Amino acid sequence: MLCVVDTYRVSEAAELLGVSDDTVRRWIDAGRLPARRDGGRTVVDGPELAAYLAAEADTPTDPRARSVSARNRLPGIVTRVVADTVMAQVEIQCGPYRVVSLMSAEAAAELGLAPGARAVASVKSTSVVVERP
Repeated sequence: MLCVVDTYRVSEAAELLGVSDDTVRRWIDAGRLPARRDGGRTVVDGPELAAYLAAEADTPTDPRARSVSARNRLPGIVTRVVADTVMAQVEIQCGPYRVVSLMSAEAAAELGLAPGARAVASVKSTSVVVERP
């Protein structure tokens, strides 16, 4: 399986983190969020962003986040994948929400789901469908 590391521009990282571009730039300048230059642009590697999102998810900064109802399509970033030969457990951080989906290991591999990959969790009743944008 070919593993491609997704990278995110500052504006994309800001959208996934639910903050402004300037906030992300301040975090990068302060060393809080690792980033690098790529072709004149500042980018954050997907696995670094996933680790940051997972660490921050434990302490939501917005107390209203728990009371806001989610829509049925939640864009986010994969923070963890645990797979065996048959099944995979995929964790996605979608803004302040952590979404966990169980799917076949084959589907997770075909979608290229790995920490740092962009994904969309589609919620329908008690099922969660994960797709790449």
